[in-house]
Amino acid sequence: MAISPYRLSSRQYLMTAMRSLWSATAAPGPSLEQLAGDVRAQVTIIGAGYTGLSAALYLAGAGSDVVVLEAVDVGDRASGLNGGQVIPGVKHDPDTLEETFGPTTGGRLVDTVASGPDLVFELIRKYDIACAATRTGWIQPATSGSALEAIAGRVEQWRRRGADVELLSGPETARLTGSQRYSGGWIDRRGGTVQPLSYVRGLARAAANLGARIFSRSPATGLERTGSEWRIRTPRGSVTSSTVILATDAYTDRLVDPLRRTLIPVPSFQVATEPIPEKLRQTILPGGQSASDTWHLLRYFRLDATGRLIMGSRGTFADVPLTVAARHHYRAVREIYPQLAGIQYEYHWGGLVGMTRDHLPHLHEVAPGLLTGLGYNGRGVAMATVMGRILAHWARGAPAAELGFPVTSLAPIPLHRFNQIGARLAIQGLRALDGLARVRDRFLAVGSAP
Repeated sequence: MAISPYRLSSRQYLMTAMRSLWSATAAPGPSLEQLAGDVRAQVTIIGAGYTGLSAALYLAGAGSDVVVLEAVDVGDRASGLNGGQVIPGVKHDPDTLEETFGPTTGGRLVDTVASGPDLVFELIRKYDIACAATRTGWIQPATSGSALEAIAGRVEQWRRRGADVELLSGPETARLTGSQRYSGGWIDRRGGTVQPLSYVRGLARAAANLGARIFSRSPATGLERTGSEWRIRTPRGSVTSSTVILATDAYTDRLVDPLRRTLIPVPSFQVATEPIPEKLRQTILPGGQSASDTWHLLRYFRLDATGRLIMGSRGTFADVPLTVAARHHYRAVREIYPQLAGIQYEYHWGGLVGMTRDHLPHLHEVAPGLLTGLGYNGRGVAMATVMGRILAHWARGAPAAELGFPVTSLAPIPLHRFNQIGARLAIQGLRALDGLARVRDRFLAVGSAP
């Protein structure tokens, strides 16, 4: 399919879900209305993504009266725009988490973040969510020998904790990915994939069936505390409740400005090919795993249920033609899968990822009765689902010490207004480092040729 130039303004960048593979293939969601009038609830949740709907599911299932407010439609933002990779853990290795938080708190945290895929696939099974779910594992292929050494340590740490993981040789990685590009890697068989928009719509349907009142196109425009209650205003109504859960992650706005300043929204961009011919399809990720490599600006890729290759990586902050926004992704496909030369691209879309300074999610009580969890750093399918369950338990009175995740104070990033500039420069610098590494690899390959 020919691609005509299309300029991505900042607003259009957020709305490219209309051209996403997921919106074209997703199961329909529940029919939702806009909030009109003034209502009351025990708990109000702002944001109907994985975090908010997981929290609503657990709260409604426990008998709590819960209202969910979504600014647009369910899945129009990060939960319906991501790569659909269900990955256990967070960016840091388990030993690092225990060193950072101590053996007791850190050990509980490791167990919590490791449980993400179990929770996702259990909810899919329990509520019969049709989202093309597969659980054949996640692969992290190494782009260099040094990256493979770090992976070997990671595998050893998870194996000590009983995880079903395995270090892969170069030939084994080539067989599982269908690419000769990598020097080795590892497979984590706890992982899997979902159709992300179908999954979040399924969570919404399940929560609504349990009694949660979910309102779409109902952005929270004001938040004020009177006595022991919070009042959240929307364009056509309001909700009053004793507890509020903020579940907005990368799309957190000035409603609670100190929270907004604790993370940097970074663009991510994806492309999807036309369906790959069956004979060729059998050579690419033949076991159905997804993958994320070890470049500084990692590429994440998988096949969908129709045999399309989806390639994702960091997007651009700039207002550029679509062909420019996608050029790194096209190059990644050529580099990883040269056998796909000439393949056509049918879908292009992007969204925002919430990045924190320490690359960890955070759990906060912003004010009495105002709770939040955010900052998934690209691992949101599993981690946001877990965070929603944690927030639900906390909202129902569970002590912070029993949540399995440390509660920390807000720490707004200094000079936050300049951090988007810093993020742009950092992305350019990391892209340059990856480019130099590729040049080095080609030079070494030529030098070692007979």
